[in-house]
Amino acid sequence: MASAEIYNKALDLLSRREHSRKELFLKLINRFESQEEINLTLDKLEGKNLLSDSRFTEEYVQARRKKGFGPIKISAELEKRGVYETLISKEIDKFDDWEKIAELSFKKKFPDGVSKDFRKLQKQKNFLSNKGFTFYQIESVLD
Repeated sequence: MASAEIYNKALDLLSRREHSRKELFLKLINRFESQEEINLTLDKLEGKNLLSDSRFTEEYVQARRKKGFGPIKISAELEKRGVYETLISKEIDKFDDWEKIAELSFKKKFPDGVSKDFRKLQKQKNFLSNKGFTFYQIESVLD
């Protein structure tokens, strides 16, 4: 009976959005005690292609890019969600327009452009750094 409940709850969570295996495990372990049953359920879902770290990573990167986040921050967030580094790199490397995203993010926050004032310029750099852009990407926006 418990495995059916776990399976149904997992399907319920997956019907709302994609999850990484680790995310789904953590959500299920809060409701159910049996780690073994949860892992068997997750294996079953992966076997039916209802749970996929690859698909989760692809959708996550797309969503975060649209919100103006850079590759460093997205990678860190995915690692925290239990996605393997090779899968993260593969998805991040699909895109070569990170400078453009950094520029769009910058223009949205600072419509007046690059500041001449040193302190304001530092704030602008910190903003892009906190958004997860590399030094090179930040410099390409501020040059």
